[in-house]
Amino acid sequence: MEPIKVIIADDSDFVRDGMRIILSVDPDFEVVGCAKNGKEAVELASKSSVDVILMDIEMPVMNGIEATKEIVLHNLGKVLILTTFDDDELVEQSIQNGAKGYLIKNHTPEKLKQMIKSIYNGVNVLDEKVFEKFTSRSIHTNTGFDPNGYTTRELDIIASVAEGLSNKEIAKKLFISEGTVKNHISTILEKGGFSHRTQLAVYYLTGKKQGE
Repeated sequence: MEPIKVIIADDSDFVRDGMRIILSVDPDFEVVGCAKNGKEAVELASKSSVDVILMDIEMPVMNGIEATKEIVLHNLGKVLILTTFDDDELVEQSIQNGAKGYLIKNHTPEKLKQMIKSIYNGVNVLDEKVFEKFTSRSIHTNTGFDPNGYTTRELDIIASVAEGLSNKEIAKKLFISEGTVKNHISTILEKGGFSHRTQLAVYYLTGKKQGE
């Protein structure tokens, strides 16, 4: 298998060099470049063939959220936000701008590698602490999620997606086939105008859709 080509964007030399060393010693990854700010990240991605961009948020010149928007707009690679901030608005903005994952900088090297591989293979990831915070908030507040237009089965699946369950786990929980789950999710995404299930989960938990 070809190594996953990665760009690391972080304004901290320590963080940037640390991640570069961690990934460079693993044959599953190839670090094609490092950037000190969002502008450099966009320029690197436009000049290189890259799979995943690890993107910090707070950076000079251009922050990670704006850089994510540019990278996704021009289809330059998949963005995994890697930051110390778990602010609700930052999470929502990142996902709205097309980030495929959002992680807090407190994971082991192996966990980071696993998350990069998930993004590369088309699985969106949301940090456990961030997910739990959204879930807790949605239990105690009226989030603004509108259930109208969805069938009872679709609402069951939406809630399961928001729990972070895989198609296999949803199928087991609802006693239906994985194929049926997949078909339902495709219909749900189309109805809501979502491009991926992470956006759906955020809408269910916060009541906010992309662009709002």
